[in-house]
Amino acid sequence: MIRFTVEAAGRVDVIVGDKSSLSRAKVKALFEDGAVKVNGRRVKKGVSVAAGDTIEVEIPSAVASGELGAVADSSVVLKVLHEDASLVFVEKPAGLNSQPLAPGEKGTVANGLIARFPEMAAVADDPREAGLCHRLDKETSGVILAARTREAWQAMRAAFSEGGQVEKHYLALVNGPLADEGEIDVPLAHAGDHVVPSETEGRPAFSIFKVLKRHGVWSLVDVQLVTGVLHQVRAHLAAIGAPIAGDVLYGGKALPGLERFFLHASSLDVTHPVSQKRVHVECQLPPELSSALAKAGFPT
Repeated sequence: MIRFTVEAAGRVDVIVGDKSSLSRAKVKALFEDGAVKVNGRRVKKGVSVAAGDTIEVEIPSAVASGELGAVADSSVVLKVLHEDASLVFVEKPAGLNSQPLAPGEKGTVANGLIARFPEMAAVADDPREAGLCHRLDKETSGVILAARTREAWQAMRAAFSEGGQVEKHYLALVNGPLADEGEIDVPLAHAGDHVVPSETEGRPAFSIFKVLKRHGVWSLVDVQLVTGVLHQVRAHLAAIGAPIAGDVLYGGKALPGLERFFLHASSLDVTHPVSQKRVHVECQLPPELSSALAKAGFPT
């Protein structure tokens, strides 16, 4: 616990940052956790305080020791697909979380990024993100984007939040009756560890799909996400009766020999925050998915 008296009026978060020497991200986390009090009452970030006010800050040990953010883990070796002074596109393998869920946790994409690009540790609002501009599910492979500067991260996060700024394509193997192409406009709402269609409580979610190949009961589909809701590809394909192979959570049929579900982030297309030129990055199917296609009878 640190306690001090305000010497000059100002924003409480700015003053706490100056007195504690913590990063903006860690100061933000303190306010979100209700760890800051002014004259004995919890306050929110951005509140103005006056000279003579008393501020109390309860700093968790994880924050004080610097463990709140992602730590470098050189054992996580990531294939770089494109790199420049502002952005890094890497290939995320299936089985890795995008970022740590607990202080000190290793073995995630964020840990590997910091090991290779240390400057990313101070880029994002959340120190666990290590510059990541978006996330992929643990069992989803493919291209993922991170920023190397604060300005690039802010620009990319804004682009991902605004529909139509980022073009995201996924490859999915599905089972079920499916038209050659179509659009899926189904709002999705959180329901525990998954999402469900909901016209009343769901967030807008829009996807465009096109069947690339068919063999027997299986279809290989390209899905473009226009919005970015949790589990959107998985839930949308299940909603139209064509769940992803191996995706038990959404009713997908098992594919012998495949220990994950068949979903791969195949490409990203963004406007570069500095040059303002479009950058297109592709990521080839990993060996386990190529093998799964062959076993399902698709020609190689």
